[in-house]
Amino acid sequence: MTLKPSDDSSGSRPQAAPVLPDAAALVPARIGASGLSRWGAIAVSADGEVEELSAEMALERLSRETVLVVHPGFTARRIAIGLDNRRNFSEPGPKALDLLELFAFVHPAAPCLPTPAGLAIALGLDAGETPEAQALMLHEAAARLLATLQSRNYPDRPGAARVAWRMAEAGWAWAPGVMSALGDVVAREGKPRAGRGFDVWNDLPEWEDRAPRGAPGQMPVSEEEARTRLAELVGANAEKRSGQSDFAAAAAHAFGPREAAGMPNVVIAEAGTGIGKTLGYIAPASLWAQRNKGTVWLSTYTKNLQRQLDQELSRLYPDPTEKNEKTVIRKGRENYLCLLNFAEIADRAALSGNAVAIGLIARWAKASRDGDMVGGDFPAWLAQSLGGGRATLTDRRGECVYTACPHFRKCFIEKAIRKARRADIVVANHALVMRQAALEQAGALLVPQAQRNVSTNVEAAGNAEDEEPTGREARSRFVFDEGHHIFDAADSAFSAHLSASETAELRRWIRGAEGQRGRRGRGLEDRISDLTTDDEVAGEALSAALHAASALPGPGWTTRLNDRTPRGAAEQFLALVRNHVHARAEDNEGPFSLDADIEPLPKAIEEAARALDVALERLATPLFRVAERLRARLDAEAEDLDTSMRIRLDAAARGLERRAKLLIPSWRSMLGSLGRPTPEDFVDWFSIDRIGGREADVGMHRHWRDPTIPFAEAVLEPAHGVVIASATLRDRLIDDVDADEGWSSAEVRTGITHLPVPARRAFMASPFDYASQARIFVVRDVSRTDLNQIASAYRELFLAANGGALGLFTAIHRLRAVHERLMAPLEEAGLSLYSQHVDALDTSTLVDIFRAERNACLLGTDAVRDGVDVPGDSLRMIVFDRTPWPRPDILHKARRERFGGARYDDMLTRLRLKQAFGRLIRSAKDRGVFVMLDSRLPTRLTSAFPADVTVERVGLAEAVAGVREFLRSTS
Repeated sequence: MTLKPSDDSSGSRPQAAPVLPDAAALVPARIGASGLSRWGAIAVSADGEVEELSAEMALERLSRETVLVVHPGFTARRIAIGLDNRRNFSEPGPKALDLLELFAFVHPAAPCLPTPAGLAIALGLDAGETPEAQALMLHEAAARLLATLQSRNYPDRPGAARVAWRMAEAGWAWAPGVMSALGDVVAREGKPRAGRGFDVWNDLPEWEDRAPRGAPGQMPVSEEEARTRLAELVGANAEKRSGQSDFAAAAAHAFGPREAAGMPNVVIAEAGTGIGKTLGYIAPASLWAQRNKGTVWLSTYTKNLQRQLDQELSRLYPDPTEKNEKTVIRKGRENYLCLLNFAEIADRAALSGNAVAIGLIARWAKASRDGDMVGGDFPAWLAQSLGGGRATLTDRRGECVYTACPHFRKCFIEKAIRKARRADIVVANHALVMRQAALEQAGALLVPQAQRNVSTNVEAAGNAEDEEPTGREARSRFVFDEGHHIFDAADSAFSAHLSASETAELRRWIRGAEGQRGRRGRGLEDRISDLTTDDEVAGEALSAALHAASALPGPGWTTRLNDRTPRGAAEQFLALVRNHVHARAEDNEGPFSLDADIEPLPKAIEEAARALDVALERLATPLFRVAERLRARLDAEAEDLDTSMRIRLDAAARGLERRAKLLIPSWRSMLGSLGRPTPEDFVDWFSIDRIGGREADVGMHRHWRDPTIPFAEAVLEPAHGVVIASATLRDRLIDDVDADEGWSSAEVRTGITHLPVPARRAFMASPFDYASQARIFVVRDVSRTDLNQIASAYRELFLAANGGALGLFTAIHRLRAVHERLMAPLEEAGLSLYSQHVDALDTSTLVDIFRAERNACLLGTDAVRDGVDVPGDSLRMIVFDRTPWPRPDILHKARRERFGGARYDDMLTRLRLKQAFGRLIRSAKDRGVFVMLDSRLPTRLTSAFPADVTVERVGLAEAVAGVREFLRSTS
């Protein structure tokens, strides 16, 4: 069989095309007769010859020959499903021509899903409906991309040629085609001189400091003004939604002047799915910022919503230049490309074998909007090409050298920080907001003359970034979207962990990588020794700190703890903690993390804790002494120090102070409490954390029983106005007849009960007709412990819905087991199956692929449940494997006792069910079915679902028939 490339190329294919690869295009496909088909691949040559390949043949070709493919790793694992013996699996070879790489080179920072269909959409091509058509499209995509690069109108062709030259030297498979497309530039400019090619930092613009913005005004936003601004945002032709307008009006209360310090104007609002709450709060927030020359922080829990918020802000600022000036996405330092890290890796790219990935990152960095590598415009698949992933390129906690960095004036992180100080709208996340707020409060501990009583947990501040605080005036107005996650975010932010990984991180911060391959080597001495050169006292203190840090876990600590050969005071303590947990845990053989009560405390642990406390004191003392000397230099040389040196000295002193006066003391406090009753507001325990069944960390933990106490103190009380919004804030019981019930649980879990004034409540019901748009089935005849029955249920339900299905699991091991049983039957039926924790793609990319394919199926856990936003027909069914009860660990049991016993369990479970159901119906045109495979789902929990949808308890056969009938009748 012979196929010919499509003539429909929109007239963009040039007559004289660059050199195209003489290679077959390969896509995964089921081959063989219906009913007997197995996974393999379809190969289409450059001449259109079609060939069916078994899994073994396809993998052999992919590993040894030159083939056109999209994401070789993902493709190989799809094909490998058809292997009789998984030992025959082979990784793709270096000759594979990955079209994602070519796309990322030609269109850096442009979105492209890592599938043939995603590539077709990104290039405006027709992917067709068959594997043969998709393979043929790959040839067309290669021609389109190389022709684009060859065009004289392509921007910065010389820069592209320099990068391509370096990638060619490393053996990049696309080098012949790319170099031919850039042939005129290559011939004119020749080989780049040494050091050029990947040096993208030389081409980036510098940021400039600007005068402080000053405190904002206090002019209020009225309800009518909020409604008017909303109408402007949605446009005259938009559907009128009274609930959205009411929400905007209610939110306006948070943008009035507060009556007294510590008494913020707080609005807590549940806006049902479909209300349009995002534009609802952007309306009064943007008007207040414009009117008062102030900043409003919009905070989310997930990075997915940050991205959606950024898209919505284009309605407010349709001019990209104005939007870039007035809005900024703000994340932690660990999310951004560090140019110093990149420069160091680029310098040794040829030796590391990562030159191709480094070249693509160089192309991206120059085109990127803000250097955000997590959830921004960075191609997520590219991170897998680097040893260590993104962590090798982003800024690790506390290692920034600030003005000593040669790229400081071009730093993505510093640029984002400065933009946030002057922006009207800052899109942040709960974790960053809480860490920075804790830092503002705990900062009083570092200033002797401060008269303020600071009682908030200092661990969050000890782990905060070593940047200069921005001041409360920049964060006086907040909107917390995904407000139902405030409790969990506060629990993470305001907690202390004396663990192997945390203490090893402090050692690395002080002593550097200590010879570890692939790790940055700059320790404290490398970063600040030039600041203490002429200060003998500081030099001696620095040496003492380096020596004292040897008591902390060093490289190889995991092996030593497993082998019971600990080295140093910290490892001795942690080894005993590990033994304690194993001795008292109920199930040591399972894949899950383990925890254990501290009491009764063995004498050996108490003695090891005292020894570690002494070691930590010996470390904190010289660290703080160095900080004092740096502060003294700032004072003594105030007249002579230039701005750059002042910034370095101040940043270095802050980093030392936070560890010596906040972080280490919080650990010492935990150690000192061993053998004594835990403070009433806290819960202490020992744990072993496991990832994939392997031990990853061990340590002692301290959490607030109610983490909204420090959240209220650090964030809410100092603020002037706060909006807390979500579609799932309230917990209503099944016998609640008043739609206004359920606020008490919402206020407890958001910290509002700790404020001296009540919040203003607002509820806007979803406008959707759930009775006609949704069905809910609880299957009563599937054994919750039989994986074969569970997998069979998923299979039949997914087939009945013809895809468009999301399978949610409460445990990763069950997800993986069901995935293995589902793959073949679903793919044989033409339904693609994707899975979190199985596929070599990040969750956001998997969700994006699922959204783009109408009949795909996706399996996932909590991150998928909370992060999926798929309006339309791509999501028409959700299947939950079990009732999502909270895990009864030590922390949960303590909170259960504080917040109402069994009612607390019920509340958490209802809110999870409510959140999951909310993923199903996202617009008035959506139709969907929610299926629970757990017959034990109590009736009292079904108040999580809309009251006008009947919960039908049926057998699996009835559920399958009901799904098929409902979805067909509404298609």
